[in-house]
Amino acid sequence: MAIQNNGNIITKMCGKKGLFYPILGITTIITLIFIQFSGDLTKFNLFKQKNYSFVKVVGHQFMLDGKPYYINGWNSYWLMDHAVDKKERIKEIFEGGSKMGLTVCRTWAFNDGAYHALQLSPGQFDEKSFQALDYVIAEARRNGVRLILSLVNNLHAYGGKTQYVQWAWQEGVGISSSNDSFFFDPTIQTYFKDYVKTVLTRKNTITGIEYRDDPMILAWELINEPRCTSDPSGDTLQDWIKEMSEFIKAIDKKHLVTVGLEGFYDSKSGKESENPSKNEAALGTDFIRNNDIPTIDFASFHMYPDKWIKDTLDKKAEFVKKWISTHTEDGEKQLKKPVVLSEFGVSSHTEDFKPSHREKLIKLVYELTYKSAKENKAGAGSFIWQFVVKGMEDYNDDFGVIPWEMQPVYEQIVMQSCRVARLRGQSDVKGSFEGLCLRSQS
Repeated sequence: MAIQNNGNIITKMCGKKGLFYPILGITTIITLIFIQFSGDLTKFNLFKQKNYSFVKVVGHQFMLDGKPYYINGWNSYWLMDHAVDKKERIKEIFEGGSKMGLTVCRTWAFNDGAYHALQLSPGQFDEKSFQALDYVIAEARRNGVRLILSLVNNLHAYGGKTQYVQWAWQEGVGISSSNDSFFFDPTIQTYFKDYVKTVLTRKNTITGIEYRDDPMILAWELINEPRCTSDPSGDTLQDWIKEMSEFIKAIDKKHLVTVGLEGFYDSKSGKESENPSKNEAALGTDFIRNNDIPTIDFASFHMYPDKWIKDTLDKKAEFVKKWISTHTEDGEKQLKKPVVLSEFGVSSHTEDFKPSHREKLIKLVYELTYKSAKENKAGAGSFIWQFVVKGMEDYNDDFGVIPWEMQPVYEQIVMQSCRVARLRGQSDVKGSFEGLCLRSQS
């Protein structure tokens, strides 16, 4: 009777009793959707966006939908940390990057035992922080930005390998207190593998997609800037890279894997003279050897000329040209894999710093990267270190920039995005970005 009475009410409102049942059905569906997504309709709307394909590697090039894929990207390592309680910053950085035509962001998918820790202790995860990482990935998808997710830090920041060693030592199972035991201690290797498996098989609470099935993740990076100084031969690090990359591929066959190297050469390579100084040859790492593994899909390297080279700006520029061309050539001729400059920047804390120095470096990097891509060589893109937003003064390092507040830098980034988009031959240049590209040509 109640339904019939409601039906009479609807009939009076609509003028036709036959409309009641369709309206009731639609109302029920909407209610169920609302309940399913806990009132957050962004979870539902995400599925109505563009279907993305996985980026693949063919020879020394990235490929997407059968076409060469080149990258203009950036670093914002802090995204997951700030997504815990400052989500507006994540939204701002992705919207800003997307508006400049940037297509890939490199960030941390780790925070071990620190503030806002993702991994509280071995195998113990903080769900709030995991949902923050879910949000980062979902927001990247919403803005059409892909991600390179790094899985652990060689440095102390955000826990890193030091935290893993401390956990094992505190539990009385560590075989050495050396930080480098991260690479060879069986217990620590189990800790790390458990962590990696948890991340790769995580089902995003916003998109409903497991991380290993999400094409918006371009690649997994094993470790940020690995070094193993206790074994200058490089054997220890080489074995670790091989084992961990094979472990990832056994769980996730869809995504690309890279190491996360700084790009130094060891004494056996015959190329140690390419390093900034003699010291780097003894760090237990080698750019060619470490990347020459079947389960490593592409090579990456870093570059900080004002920190590495104590000389004039012109000498630093010469180093930049040689450092980039050498690694690009290694990718094309020896590794036969794509190569990306996954970190480069200029410190504002050097004694002779001028904004024009940063602008000159960015321009030079972009010219060299674009030239390689245009000639179908192995150089596949570059990632500036790093972008921040307002309110991050306490977190910013001396390399951080807010690009939309620095007109020369902003213009250089947009110009590079436009050139790269045209090389891709895709419909990337559209909307407001199309207007920016047209202005950059004038």
